[in-house]
Amino acid sequence: MSRHVAIVTDSTAYLPARTMERHGITAVPLTVVLGDRALEEGTEISTRSLAQALQKRKPVTTSRPGPEVFAETYRRTAEAGATGIVSLHLSAELSGTYDAAVVAAREAPVPVRVVDTGMIAMALGFCALAAAEAAEAGGSVDEAVTAAEKRAVGTAAYFYVDTLDYLRRGGRIGAAQALLGSALAVKPLLQLADGRIEPLEKVRTASKAIARLEEIAAERAGAAEVDIAVHHLAAPERASALADRLKARVTGLTELHVSEVGAVIGAHTGPGLLGVVVSAR
Repeated sequence: MSRHVAIVTDSTAYLPARTMERHGITAVPLTVVLGDRALEEGTEISTRSLAQALQKRKPVTTSRPGPEVFAETYRRTAEAGATGIVSLHLSAELSGTYDAAVVAAREAPVPVRVVDTGMIAMALGFCALAAAEAAEAGGSVDEAVTAAEKRAVGTAAYFYVDTLDYLRRGGRIGAAQALLGSALAVKPLLQLADGRIEPLEKVRTASKAIARLEEIAAERAGAAEVDIAVHHLAAPERASALADRLKARVTGLTELHVSEVGAVIGAHTGPGLLGVVVSAR
């Protein structure tokens, strides 16, 4: 059997379905708990349904896949011909997904390297793509992991949210920070730093915050060759306009993705989210 390294990630990578199919990437779904119903991200709950639930202040939580889900994924992947697997996941600071994958990897029928990328959304997606491209070029498990880790180092993610309340509810940001933002009636900009969602700046109005988000992303890109993803939740017009401005402004832009985030991220950020991922090639 020829060497074949397979790439597994999770549903928070938000890779386009066509891209995943083209590169043979498998995504293990996280779960969104809406009231008393546990629903798989990507197949059983739409972002529209999530946004409506959040706006009605219905209880929404998220949970990791169990180790048994990863074990089944690794088994099927090995049966399909993989002789090694690279399993790349969202930041362990934000979810127990990485830990569940580690448990399953111990009993997998082929070697599995589980990687905490420290990323989320297309910041994770770009890492998975880098690993897949390395594997397609004949690279080993170690070489695919190195490609993903190198991509992570050159990737930054920035977010605008209408309110910090959803992040506070989900325990992803401190209550004091959320209260301060509400008290000052500011619009927060956030960043992914060391695998955590951290405050970046506070801006007085939504329009100024989005303009500042654009400026920060363009400064990060500089003149380098980069891929950019613009994410949103229930804000397609804002996302499209921001993407158009970045396309005109970033001279080294190679690929531009615009997509709505799934239910897992949406549950913690709320409607109105805008995110920009800048990833150096």
